[in-house]
Amino acid sequence: MSKKLRKPVKNDKTFSEKIVKILSKNSNKPFDYKQICAILELNDTKSRNEIIKDLKILAAQKVIIESEPGKFLIKAMSQDYYEGKIDMTSRKTAYFVCPELEEDVFIPTNNLNHALDKDSVKVYVYNRRKGKRPEGEVIEVTERAKTDFVGVIAIHANFAFVSTANPKMYTDIFIPKDKIGEAENGDVVLVHIEDWPKKADSPFGSVIKILGKPGEHNTEIHAILAEYGLPSEFPIEVEVFAQKIDTSIQENEIAKRRDMRDTLTFTIDPKDAKDFDDALSFKKLENGNYEIGIHIADVSHYLQEGTILDDEAYQRATSVYLVDRVVPMLPEVLSNFACSLRPNEEKYTFSAIFEMDEKATVINQWFGRTVIDSNQRFAYEEAQYIIETKDNTIPIETSITGSAYVVSDAIVAATLKLDDLAKIMRKKRMADGAISFDKVEVKFNLDAEGEPEGVYFKVSKDANHLIEEFMLLANKKVAEFIGKQKKTFIYRIHDEPNEDKLFAMQAVIAKFGYKINFKEGSISQALNKLMEDVNGKKEQNLIDTLAIRSMSKAKYSTDNIGHYGLAFDYYSHFTSPIRRYPDVMVHRLLQYYLDNRKSVDEEVFETKCVHCSTMEGLATNAERDSIKYMQVKYMQDHNDQEFLGVISGVTEWGIYVEIIENKCEGMVRIRDIKDDYYTFDEKQYALVGATTKALLQLGDEIYVKVKNADLVKKQLDFHFLRRNE
Repeated sequence: MSKKLRKPVKNDKTFSEKIVKILSKNSNKPFDYKQICAILELNDTKSRNEIIKDLKILAAQKVIIESEPGKFLIKAMSQDYYEGKIDMTSRKTAYFVCPELEEDVFIPTNNLNHALDKDSVKVYVYNRRKGKRPEGEVIEVTERAKTDFVGVIAIHANFAFVSTANPKMYTDIFIPKDKIGEAENGDVVLVHIEDWPKKADSPFGSVIKILGKPGEHNTEIHAILAEYGLPSEFPIEVEVFAQKIDTSIQENEIAKRRDMRDTLTFTIDPKDAKDFDDALSFKKLENGNYEIGIHIADVSHYLQEGTILDDEAYQRATSVYLVDRVVPMLPEVLSNFACSLRPNEEKYTFSAIFEMDEKATVINQWFGRTVIDSNQRFAYEEAQYIIETKDNTIPIETSITGSAYVVSDAIVAATLKLDDLAKIMRKKRMADGAISFDKVEVKFNLDAEGEPEGVYFKVSKDANHLIEEFMLLANKKVAEFIGKQKKTFIYRIHDEPNEDKLFAMQAVIAKFGYKINFKEGSISQALNKLMEDVNGKKEQNLIDTLAIRSMSKAKYSTDNIGHYGLAFDYYSHFTSPIRRYPDVMVHRLLQYYLDNRKSVDEEVFETKCVHCSTMEGLATNAERDSIKYMQVKYMQDHNDQEFLGVISGVTEWGIYVEIIENKCEGMVRIRDIKDDYYTFDEKQYALVGATTKALLQLGDEIYVKVKNADLVKKQLDFHFLRRNE
């Protein structure tokens, strides 16, 4: 095959690639040379003869076949023709990702042929010779990854253009005058791409929603949701349906359940939580063992299959936790009231109940529907106070009620024993190869208008680990119970780490004086040692992030491969049905199998798993963007302040700097560093001064000041002030 051709002109030596492109786009239709000449707008004798010659060469090479005299078809499964997805860069070029190919294929801008980021495409690959970087050309866009985009509209006399802040969206969207609607110049809008004519530079679209003015708080939050296709409110018919559900506790329903209302029960949640998915019950048995119940809101009792409410919950698949609000999977009447395990209210639950001994070994287990009445609602801080002091009086500075109060001795004893058992389980899990990622979470103190007043970091303590271990136990045992029956089930799976990413991380962390020892013990042990070494250091957040990125992504699947990060052979999600649809499906399947029914259709549930994993990814991206937005908003009010930061990334266009005191990250452009002329040294992960040979490298501490805080792009730019000598 020849190299990529220029646009066809009379003196082209070969038209092979253009022929392949035409036949590939019409793989079931035979073409003769006249039809190909017409498509390429060639009408001279020389070009016609070249087309005839190239058709014969391609047929001889078995790239195409002569299906009938003078007519040709692309050969099925041609070695140069692949299907996969587009991965755009921020420089208007892309890579073609295909499982069949050993490496990603570079796609130059002029070969994208209207393909956008994450689109499914057919690509013709060339330059596949050894030592040459493979390149390709998009032959056909088979499926758009998305057709709705958020951007700012610029209105002209007879048309408009919408430009997006997404660096991977390389084109504006053309809006005809009659598709602008009520939008005003400069509005943030949601547009739908309707068409992209072959010879048009930009796709054609229409405004489908006006989100507001750029920079306004609600506008930007709604823009984040709209960018990922996530809803901001429930359809009115869904709200009405939910309001009509009978949420009263009925004696005839209680009679069908295991009655746990007299067993000591309490919840431990974040202090600002409103939806309480889970509760723990505790009872000491006559034989000296403990009966511990993990009680989960019985959402499936209210969320019936085939209803508009269930359809809406499935489409959402997850609640979305933005920096200033929650976009729930279920309407508030269920999420915050009927299903929420609030204290001193009888609630329907689905429970996993275990008999455990002093060594935290499970002696017996039981799964089924129950009814509970929680005795106490704790915030993590209150439970932590009990664990640390063993005191039954919660002081005013710890209390979430605003006043000191006394907890029963029974609850104190239960909390302390559960903490003991949780620590035993956690220690065993770590010994089995589980990986501990206690990454620091950035949180904001917001005023009544949602403006950031301060930044703080959420750190997991014993009370968090107590809840975590018992939720993990329930998830593991439910999955194990069904998995060993060899019946179709929904698992939460996590594959082994990506070795290439681990080795790449090794090169980065070496700059900070760390290494991963792959020779002694397992990878999980090596990563745990690294996490332990960086704990509390200025580079912790960077290295935690790199380590997490080296891991495979957890997802939902009916194909159980185990959970590498937790070191479990069986794992599922059973404990959060108010905010995760897979948990609802797990509840339904568990009850279905408890009723001794046969296995369900695996293909149907695998499709649902893929959908839920996809929606989880979109929600995670939206949550991350909302944090970036609030960080930029926070830094806007600190324009005149100097900050000490650590260099967290180095590129050819500048350095990324993470401010130590608040974890906000921004960029210092290479052109803005005035004390020398710097160039990027990829091997050293550093910028090198041409005159002084001074280095700016990963882990270096420097002082910076805000240069620009762009709320729309969620982007911070810093001035470089000086090194921290």
